[in-house]
Amino acid sequence: MIELSAVEKRYDAEVSIGPVDLKLPVGGVTAMVGPNGAGKSTLLTMIGRLLEADAGSISVGGHDVSATRPRDLAKVVAILRQENHFVTRLTVRQLVGFGRYPHSHGRLTVVDDAIVDRAIDFLGLRLLEARYLDELSGGQRQRAYVAMVLAQDTDYILLDEPLNNLDMQHAAQMMRHLRGVAREFGRTVVVVLHDINFAAHYADRICAVKEGQVAAFGPPEEIMRDDVLSALFDTPVQVIDGPRGPLAVYY
Repeated sequence: MIELSAVEKRYDAEVSIGPVDLKLPVGGVTAMVGPNGAGKSTLLTMIGRLLEADAGSISVGGHDVSATRPRDLAKVVAILRQENHFVTRLTVRQLVGFGRYPHSHGRLTVVDDAIVDRAIDFLGLRLLEARYLDELSGGQRQRAYVAMVLAQDTDYILLDEPLNNLDMQHAAQMMRHLRGVAREFGRTVVVVLHDINFAAHYADRICAVKEGQVAAFGPPEEIMRDDVLSALFDTPVQVIDGPRGPLAVYY
């Protein structure tokens, strides 16, 4: 379980996050949605301890993120931020191998190689593993980064807007991969998304964030309502019955 208790982050008198109390159960995909500047990415990076909270406590899998040694926490939770910039030219396999660093410290064992292979195959990257990242399309490169996170072999995976710069086809493909990670590998996946319809279709739970607060939390059928979404995005939203579930229409 991921648990936030009275968590706050203050930037100035007008911009702040929290206090947030939230419990994310083990397993499945939780999508964090909300308007720009709502605090979704801030909450995610605090859970992953890339950003320190000013108040409150956060635990992941029973580990207090502020007190657990970085090496130990890296074996529990993996996080992928939006900014993925490697100065050194890397192949796909080299990048995915970095996911094993908390376990191997750069000296990959036979076990590490097997886990890297599994992540590469699961994300469909076998034919690309010797290619350099700058030779890949945006969708292929994004899959490589997700494979790196998967290779870290943690129970909890945090992803900040992994659909950025992906077209509709590759965004849907990425969400299918993430749902597969949760179901086939038994991971708990938390993902920040902009598209509420992707969240409704692929996530098991939706956490709606607005103005640094959790505005709503529950299964998609509880969040995909006209009143909830209209209040969340401050614009009229109508939820209709689509061929595969509810769809939000903006007007």
